[in-house]
Amino acid sequence: MEEKHKNPLNTLLSVLDPFQVFRHHETDPNKQNGKPRRLKFTTSRSLEALIFLVVFFAFFGFLAYRMTLPNMLNTFMQTAYHLLLETVFYIMAICVLMGAISKLLTEFGVVRLMENILRPLMKPLYNLPGVAALGAVMTFLSDNPAIISLAKDNNFARYFKKYQLVSLTNFGTAFGMGLVVIAFMTGLGFGKGALVGLLGAVIGSVVSTRLMQRFTLKSYPELDCPVTEEEGTEQNISFKSEGNAFQRFLNAMLDGGKSGVGIGVAIIPGVLCISTIVMMLTFGPAGADGTYQGVAYEGVPVITWLADKINVVFYWLFGFESGALVSFPITALGAVGAAIGLVPKFIADGIITNNAIAVFTAMGMCWSGYLSTHTAMLDSLGYRKLIGKAIGAHTVGGLCAGIAAHWLWVLLALIF
Repeated sequence: MEEKHKNPLNTLLSVLDPFQVFRHHETDPNKQNGKPRRLKFTTSRSLEALIFLVVFFAFFGFLAYRMTLPNMLNTFMQTAYHLLLETVFYIMAICVLMGAISKLLTEFGVVRLMENILRPLMKPLYNLPGVAALGAVMTFLSDNPAIISLAKDNNFARYFKKYQLVSLTNFGTAFGMGLVVIAFMTGLGFGKGALVGLLGAVIGSVVSTRLMQRFTLKSYPELDCPVTEEEGTEQNISFKSEGNAFQRFLNAMLDGGKSGVGIGVAIIPGVLCISTIVMMLTFGPAGADGTYQGVAYEGVPVITWLADKINVVFYWLFGFESGALVSFPITALGAVGAAIGLVPKFIADGIITNNAIAVFTAMGMCWSGYLSTHTAMLDSLGYRKLIGKAIGAHTVGGLCAGIAAHWLWVLLALIF
């Protein structure tokens, strides 16, 4: 029975993990079932260390060979430093301001009003109860984990069947940090593209959520039952604090700003580590004669070179005119904050259009670092066995979001 429910994506990931290969490589011929026997812990750790060192030195050795070691080290540190000063603090400021605004909207009932407006769309679009609209608004105003705190609330969860509750992981993630992403893109002068991208993210969220429900029911039909029979009421899902209107205004603004600081700090490792590496694999030498100077934003454009080889595919799907733009969705797989850190450099290089911003917004919002959050989110809900299905469904959803955003922009450009 277990074999029937194996997810092909999980199998592929286990095969691609070299550490898993070594952990399960050895077999015991004396065992009748022929099942693989794990290596000793110290042996497996030694093999892991060996593989890691080979990959680590091969990667940085390749960069040092092309750039020279001093230039590589200078570029590595200069890029991280410039990202911190020019991008991270800017994003953090947006997070603080948007955090204050989102808390004010929550405190004074605007969020619940938006929930009531969006409620009729939940069943036909997502096959979710109307109360799920609250989860979409909350994650849009904050980040992915906001949906989990709601899902654990009995007053919220009682409206769902189990397979629907699980699909909230995909549903909520598709709107994570949406307000920050749109505000960031609009602040750079690409508001039209950002709004089209929002529509693309909605389309991607429908695909991801519906696929997740389909995958779950197909493998685990027993989850087609209510989450709980316990009594509860939606009216108890309250966000209102105590005090008069002025006190609530000040407290909401300051508390929201504080939560924005938390989000801003949380994106620092992703931007400095992931974006630095991606940039060093996206952009070439800064020298006019093609020489390396050890300054920020240099590198060996491996990603660009590979993307240019099949750029006709990316151009047709997303409208990307430069292979370098592919690095945004690649980065968004792990962290959308790190992904938007790439945009100012793209603008400086003159390769950004409203179409690209629409695709970036759609894929950035829809994916919003799901590879780094889905495991923890599903684990907290108690459905770790569905991680592979959630990741597979969300991968497809994000691609559909980007494709939809591109063609929506093309359509609007033809009309207007």
